[in-house]
Amino acid sequence: MKGLSVAFWAESLKTRRSIILRITLAIFTFMAGMMGLFVYLARHPEFLSNSAILNAKASMLGKTDWPTYFLLLYQSIAAIGLIGFGFVFSWIYGREYSDRTIKDLLALPVTRSAIVVAKLLIAIIWCILLAVILFIVGTISGKLVGMDGWSITLFRQASGIFSITTLMTIVLCTPVAFFASYGRGFLVPIGYLIGIMMITQFAVSAIPVVAPYFPWAIPVLYGGSAGPESAQLGVISYFILIFTGILGLAGTLLWWRYADQT
Repeated sequence: MKGLSVAFWAESLKTRRSIILRITLAIFTFMAGMMGLFVYLARHPEFLSNSAILNAKASMLGKTDWPTYFLLLYQSIAAIGLIGFGFVFSWIYGREYSDRTIKDLLALPVTRSAIVVAKLLIAIIWCILLAVILFIVGTISGKLVGMDGWSITLFRQASGIFSITTLMTIVLCTPVAFFASYGRGFLVPIGYLIGIMMITQFAVSAIPVVAPYFPWAIPVLYGGSAGPESAQLGVISYFILIFTGILGLAGTLLWWRYADQT
């Protein structure tokens, strides 16, 4: 326990002093604000002028009410959130190799397992913070637009769906930690994330019958992004998702414990 607290303190100190933390916070704040802006433009098409791109973006929203807007938030945390969270995991686990500080890290009087768990805890806290910012700023942006259909009951329901979707997405980022460690940097995990995003889009749109059994499509389906009926997932889907997260964490632990880090 003492070794874990030491490793956690070291990781938290590096994270707090990193500019990457501030950049990710700014990006998620910006994305949440842009969602409110697109809703506003969809409600006031006269401001779109002759911009075909903005017209296309605004038309994708469909209805401009709170249920539709919350659905947009679910989609954002399941899809864009995977990229953002994945980047956080790849940075936390891959920076030691790119900065060539891996030897200094291993010199700490703690076990390698404690280092892996400490990094995992920091990554989870970081990702939750990003999700909270996206939801709060996004909700404030929606309130400023003045959409119809707001209710406390809807807000509570949306908060629950958004929270569970966020946790699902975080669980699916543990394989990123493995690929960042295995690839000793950022290129391999980023390539992995791009590939996963492409396969997920294909699975959801082209072969929906397979999507409930493809781990990275499950958060998208849970949020109802592929239709209301897609939110009905079976127990096997949740098992696959949790197993994927455990497999990624186990692979990372084994890599840090047995692989040559020098």
